[in-house]
Amino acid sequence: MRGAHAYLVESGPTSPAHDAFVEKKSEFIGDACHVDSLEDALAFVETVRERHPKARHVAYAAIVTGDDGRVMERMSDDGEPSGTAGKPILDVLRANELTDCVIAVTRYFGGILLGSGGLIRAYSTGASIAVKAADVAQIVVCARYAVPLDYSQLGPMRHLVEVMGAVEESADFSDHVVLIVLVRDDARESFEHRVREQFSATVTPEYVGRCHRAMR
Repeated sequence: MRGAHAYLVESGPTSPAHDAFVEKKSEFIGDACHVDSLEDALAFVETVRERHPKARHVAYAAIVTGDDGRVMERMSDDGEPSGTAGKPILDVLRANELTDCVIAVTRYFGGILLGSGGLIRAYSTGASIAVKAADVAQIVVCARYAVPLDYSQLGPMRHLVEVMGAVEESADFSDHVVLIVLVRDDARESFEHRVREQFSATVTPEYVGRCHRAMR
């Protein structure tokens, strides 16, 4: 199972959260993005390398949670002394309770050695500023509902979904409309009550199961 407090970075590989700083003439560039697998994480790191062909190091760490709840981690120092780059980045991911996320920290060497302590602080900072630059959403347990509607009810239903902070996952249009709506699991009773009240019991949401969803 995912933790009670798990979060993910909403930025994708094509527009990662990004920031940079300079430490003793070395530039450190942090990039963070959402990924669905460790393979996606490695692919993202390769795109970072391609953007920075003259960089000395591109260290990274990634955490991904599978559908079975198994947490998978990967990291690399990319030539920096063992434990001074990938591990500090991984520690930032853990401290922020992030999952399904990769952070790459690129270093352009400035000619001054930082020592083990300096490297750990620098890579940790590079990861932290990338997270701070990111839009982060909490992963919550949601109830999924199928809501059959007449076309005249679609507008009011969508307004109710918005007001309750729920999410319209999909819509099927035929002779009537079926909305698939995600509601925070702890708001199920309130949602069902509001729908009955709004539509005078002419609309009955059908509960179809739970899922995990990033929600603000």
